[in-house]
Amino acid sequence: MTDLEYMSRALSLAERGCGRVSPNPMVGAVIVKDGRIIGEGWHEQFGGPHAERRALANCTEDPRGATIYVTLEPCCHWGKTPPCTDAILEAGLSRVVIGSSDPNPLVAGKGAAILREHGVQVEEGVLREACDTLNVVFFHFISTHQPYGVLKYAMTLDGKLATSTGLSRWITGEAARARVHADRNRYAAILVGVGTVLADDPLLTCRAPGGRDPVRVICDTRLRTPLTAQVVTTAKQTRTILATCCADPARQQPYRDAGCELLILPERSGHVDLTALMTALGAQNLDSVLIEGGADIHWSALEQGVVHRVQAYIAPKLFGGLTAKSPVGGPGVPAPDACFHLSAPTITRLGDDLLLESEVL
Repeated sequence: MTDLEYMSRALSLAERGCGRVSPNPMVGAVIVKDGRIIGEGWHEQFGGPHAERRALANCTEDPRGATIYVTLEPCCHWGKTPPCTDAILEAGLSRVVIGSSDPNPLVAGKGAAILREHGVQVEEGVLREACDTLNVVFFHFISTHQPYGVLKYAMTLDGKLATSTGLSRWITGEAARARVHADRNRYAAILVGVGTVLADDPLLTCRAPGGRDPVRVICDTRLRTPLTAQVVTTAKQTRTILATCCADPARQQPYRDAGCELLILPERSGHVDLTALMTALGAQNLDSVLIEGGADIHWSALEQGVVHRVQAYIAPKLFGGLTAKSPVGGPGVPAPDACFHLSAPTITRLGDDLLLESEVL
């Protein structure tokens, strides 16, 4: 096998930490000696051993003189676990092949430099693009301390979120909906507006096998969420945050009694200030937010610059209707050159539906 193949294996291992390691990165490691894999590991959960230490612990023979392939530059500082550079040096590994450099200021090239200073051969940038893509959330969060925002919606081929009567279940098929639930496991939080709660009474949990529920965040400027809503009645089982501008303790108390957390935030254009909300969520180590609200909150999120990626699920259906809602509401941009620019999309076929994904430029 080649360096690329071993790194590809490390990437597949890293993915197994999805939904379990946030706000840490997903990392995989493969140890090779004399052309044989003798140890593998990945970062399995937040606070647990890193991938390099897992791989070393799983070695079937002495790793001295072996090569380790790791998707992210080994850490060189104490956090919840000891530095991985120490473990690599103590094990006597002679070569380290790295996918991504670590933008964490505590690492940022220092890990590779320490290894080289101790005579270890270090090669960097192997499958870098794939390794960087795996941890785009971590790279954003460690650099900005703000959640990575993913705007997600499902629409028909004529750009409708629902029929003119407001019905929307279901626009896409089972394969697309399964992908949505996989992303609810991947991202730390899910955000909707109170309008979505009033219209659909959603549960906003993850129904992927073995998945983890995201933290539910409801933007509710005036505290209109019904106490009978599913997000309230299940708040003691699934963490739920109401982001509001209502500072009345009496209005807040029933939600607190139900198990909801409240974030009292400033108002912006008559609604919760989303930039302030993202700062507050980042302070709670929530590194990513899946925005699944309606057209109005989608516009506000774009306008306030809290969207970094757009996911558009497109079903081969036509609804029509002048009053049927489109994915992004608000006043809209005044001219074509004032639009929000996106990268060329990647396209994934999911049953009869398509998923288009673009980064906000």
